[in-house]
Amino acid sequence: MQYRYRGNDPRHPDNVRPRRATQSETPLIYFSGLMPGRYLAHWPALVVADDPAALCFTVAIDDPQPASVGYKGLLGDEARRLYVTRLARQRIHQAAFRERVLTAYERACAMCRLRHEELLDAAHILPDSHPLGEPLVTNGLSLCKLHHAAFDANIVGVRPDFVLQVRDDVLAEVDGPMLAHGLQGLQGTRMAVPKKDLLRPDREFLATRYDVFRRAG
Repeated sequence: MQYRYRGNDPRHPDNVRPRRATQSETPLIYFSGLMPGRYLAHWPALVVADDPAALCFTVAIDDPQPASVGYKGLLGDEARRLYVTRLARQRIHQAAFRERVLTAYERACAMCRLRHEELLDAAHILPDSHPLGEPLVTNGLSLCKLHHAAFDANIVGVRPDFVLQVRDDVLAEVDGPMLAHGLQGLQGTRMAVPKKDLLRPDREFLATRYDVFRRAG
């Protein structure tokens, strides 16, 4: 990961400190910006290269487990650092996607309006494996854990007009209040969507995903 210099002067104090960390192999905490005021912390982070010509440092994320036994020799384990850094990048992208989606939906489940943020996920309309399954707000839904799982399992579908449909066999089941209110009660209701049109779910994505739901039923 690249960390830009402060300004253009390699001798600026904020640029000298990371350079010293490179020389001393001192582990740091690296904060990745997700949105203004929201960050994801990574530890231990190592400044492994300094490029004054490009005005940036190269930062690698290491595994905290080996860190407990000291850092001598860890910088030579390049394969592990590359792997852990790649995982860190994935976490950054996932966290940034979640943050953007939850912000667009005002930190509530689009299906049931639950507002406990610790129980909310950013669900993909089209999955990562789909050619159009990019981590964009228009390809995301803010869903609680229950409704995220139900959406992924094709128990609940979303029509392109934002109306929710519950799979026929689930509608016919007789069970306790969770089924009745948590799932069956969604039938025919309209999902909440962001106020800004440009942040609302892509209707073509919903149509594609709804076809999958219909075939599953």
